[in-house]
Amino acid sequence: MDTFETLSELTAAHGVSGDEGEIRTLIRTLAEPYADEITEDVMGNLIVHKRGDGSKVLFAAHMDSIGLVATNIDSDGFVRFATLGGFTVPDLIQQTFRFGNGTYALCCAREDKLLEAKRRDLYLDIGAKDEKEAKELVHIGDTAAYVSPLKQLTKNRISGCYLDNRIGCLALLQALEQIQNPANDLYFVFTVQEEVGTRGAKPAAFGIDPDYGIAVDVTCPDDVPGSEHDGTTYLGKGAAIKVLDRSVICSATLVRNLNELAKERNIPVQQDILSCGGTDAGPIRTTRGGVITGGISIPCRYTHSALELCDWNDLDACVRLITAFCEKEQPGV
Repeated sequence: MDTFETLSELTAAHGVSGDEGEIRTLIRTLAEPYADEITEDVMGNLIVHKRGDGSKVLFAAHMDSIGLVATNIDSDGFVRFATLGGFTVPDLIQQTFRFGNGTYALCCAREDKLLEAKRRDLYLDIGAKDEKEAKELVHIGDTAAYVSPLKQLTKNRISGCYLDNRIGCLALLQALEQIQNPANDLYFVFTVQEEVGTRGAKPAAFGIDPDYGIAVDVTCPDDVPGSEHDGTTYLGKGAAIKVLDRSVICSATLVRNLNELAKERNIPVQQDILSCGGTDAGPIRTTRGGVITGGISIPCRYTHSALELCDWNDLDACVRLITAFCEKEQPGV
């Protein structure tokens, strides 16, 4: 699959938490040529099974994104909204959004509050002349997502919206494409509702009951001006092997095994310690009687904004590490 074109499709697809239908359909189409079986659970998680004889291994990449949900339409046709997932006010002001039905919306702040705007001072302008026209375009409960096409900044670096976590989804899809001889029984799960509390991963892991679980997601790097050193990773230095974040302390054995595997295969890696945020690794780790759990992360600057930034080299290292883990028989639990 073409890396840039596929990631462009993934980041443009609508998939706000709880409204993941469009992105789920796209990923199913992309995964079908490499899957033995594809199912969908009650939560809406997409489960891609690639059969093998070894240990049962679950890889999870969340396909949902942060977004907005319409809560009120006033008499002048302006739309009020609530957020789904973590936003800051600066991330929202003067950004373009698109509702799932294709209606565009400009996020604006009251003029008298522009310099000190709070979340309650923001609204969506969809260009409607009045309430009647607005209600023909948007309904209460409709969700909206950023509009920011993927851009190639330099040879190795790209920017756009929803690299968190469509680049993680791409990593799983590319690994599926590259795996030649699976030594383990593989479940690639594209999870829902991660951005509103990692809600999809736990039922998915409970249903699959894996021996190993690895979350594939982005992580916040420590390589920008003014960094408060909440993270340990840098763009361009390779796949980030998760050690811990606020949601999980990863299996020390799995962390060591991933590092040893990377050394064997000459895959560039770094260690991912994050003092804020979490991933699907958290709920997977505590499912049933506990799962041997880790994470493989891709450093991403400016997460939850419309201009996230990643490095192709980190994606490549992530795909190589996932593929190597899948093709090496893991000991039974």
